[in-house]
Amino acid sequence: MSPGLHEPQPPIAAAAPSKGSALAVGSLSTAQDGKYQSLIANLQSFRTVDRQMLDRLVDGATFLDASTYSSVHVTLSASEYQVLLPKAAALLSQLLDGLQPLGTLHLHNLTSVDSFSSELTLAGFTILSTDNTLIAQKPAPATTALSLKRKKTDPATKKALWTLSAPTAPPIDAEALLTPADRARPVPTCEPVTSGAPRRKKACKGCSCGLRELEEAELLASKTVLLDGSQEGEAVEVSHEERERLVRAARAAPKATSSCGSCFLGDAFRCASCPYLGLPAFKPGEKVEIDFGMDDI
Repeated sequence: MSPGLHEPQPPIAAAAPSKGSALAVGSLSTAQDGKYQSLIANLQSFRTVDRQMLDRLVDGATFLDASTYSSVHVTLSASEYQVLLPKAAALLSQLLDGLQPLGTLHLHNLTSVDSFSSELTLAGFTILSTDNTLIAQKPAPATTALSLKRKKTDPATKKALWTLSAPTAPPIDAEALLTPADRARPVPTCEPVTSGAPRRKKACKGCSCGLRELEEAELLASKTVLLDGSQEGEAVEVSHEERERLVRAARAAPKATSSCGSCFLGDAFRCASCPYLGLPAFKPGEKVEIDFGMDDI
C-alpha cells in the first residue's frame, strides 16, 4: 500500500444528486458476520434500500435498471475483494449504469485501495475519497456551453447570409471584356474540293470552293432507276433529263385529260402522246406520285 494513502484528503467538489433509493450489495461472508445487515440498517434510517447479493450481479443472474440509485454501497471481506478484482470491470460497468448522474459508489472494508482506484477510473468513475471507504462518483452528462434558445435573425441579415454575391462587389459587364477581334464574325472558309477525294456531305450556302458545281455535274451525269409501269414492273434506268421530265409530268398529271380513259392502267395501254407515259399505273382519280427512293442504284 502506498504511504500516506489513508491520510485525510480534501474532498473533491461535486454536486450531489437528490436523495433517492440506495442499493446495498453484500456477500454470504458479510451476511454471516453481520456487516451486511448493519450497512442496510444504517441506510434505511434515511432512505429506501434495495438489496442484491454480489454473486447474482457477477454471474449475470440479475441486472440493474439504468439511472435508478442515488448511491450504491458494497461490503465484502478482504478475500472476496481479491477474488473480485479480475472481474471488477464488468461489475463496475453495471453499477455505473445503475447510478443516477452524480450518484456515488461506496466500497466498504476495502484493503487494496490502489487496485480498485485504477479500475474505477477506467470504468468512468471520479474518485472522491479513499479515507476508510473508497468513494467514487458517476460524472454528470456532458453539456454544451451554447445556449439552447434560438436567437431570432434579422430578415436583412438572413438575406445577406444567403446571397450568392458580395453586396459590395460591383457587377461585371461581360461585354466590356470582349476585344474587337472577339466581336468580329469569323469568315467561313473551306479548301478547294478535289474530285474523288473525301469531302463534305453537301455544299454550303454561297459555296465558293467548287463543291456545288461538282455536285451539279454529278447530278447531270447520274442515272435513276424507275419501275416502268408495266404489269411486270421491270426496272428501267433513265437519265437525269428523263427523270426531270417524269417529275414535271407527275406534277401536271392531275390536270391532264385522257381521250381513251385507259391511261391509269400503265404504259401498255397508253398512246405515244399520252401525258402519263413513263409513269407507273395508278387508280383513277388519285394523284400520281413517283418514288425516287431507288436513286443511284
